[in-house]
Amino acid sequence: MNSIFLDNSDCPVARQNQNENPKSQSVVQWAQLALNFLADTQQSAVLESSHNRVLVNCCRQWGKSTTAAVRALHHALHNPASETILIAPGLRQSAELLRKIKNFATQPDLKSDGTNRHSLQFANGSRILALPGNRDKIRGFSNVSLLIIDEAGWVPDSLYFAVRPFLAAASNASLLVMSTPNGDTGFFHQTWNSDQTWQRITVQATVCPRISPGFLDEERATLTDHLFRQEYLCEFLSHNRAVFNKELIETWFDFRNFGDSKPIHFEL
Repeated sequence: MNSIFLDNSDCPVARQNQNENPKSQSVVQWAQLALNFLADTQQSAVLESSHNRVLVNCCRQWGKSTTAAVRALHHALHNPASETILIAPGLRQSAELLRKIKNFATQPDLKSDGTNRHSLQFANGSRILALPGNRDKIRGFSNVSLLIIDEAGWVPDSLYFAVRPFLAAASNASLLVMSTPNGDTGFFHQTWNSDQTWQRITVQATVCPRISPGFLDEERATLTDHLFRQEYLCEFLSHNRAVFNKELIETWFDFRNFGDSKPIHFEL
């Protein structure tokens, strides 16, 4: 893996292309040259997206955390004084994402910001922070230009709605939400099915070049149909402990099922 240099003058890629405008280089090209990371088709779609609201419904082991790490690092290095926040169901998961970012950026002097243990401070003034999955312990951050939510299907709605205001003050701030489905409830499912303002990217295991058909055949034979369809085919299914699925229950309580109502008259 190649090193990332905070000072572009020290970077071999920069010296080789010193007459080229860095802004003309795509994120995918940068990742391949600077990180030795070759993105697949769906990863390229995430990295190159110009949409400021991106929702990724992906299978297990596709590489969503690695893709998010590349996106975060590129954003920090190419946007001086920017603030990137990493959110996950727990601190262990968001800190693991931060570790992947640090492994890509192998400068020996890349340290925390001196205040937050799980953070990276860059020479250009940018900062990346991994926060715990607790809404009561993450308030106070503002002017965030990139917010990444990993394993969003397991992130509580209360946490999601607590971090969205982080983006309010930054111009053209971006929100990247990535997860494998976890049932048919919660903000990840609701946003995927109802909010048309987002760019949606689906990655089933059948199109992932790193997952072999043989492995999928083995998983299909081992897992229940419910788990296989959720984990590898990215389907939002009712939890397998539910007696009735959500759609059926909603039809039962639809007011139209009760027919026309008649006015009630009260005599005084």
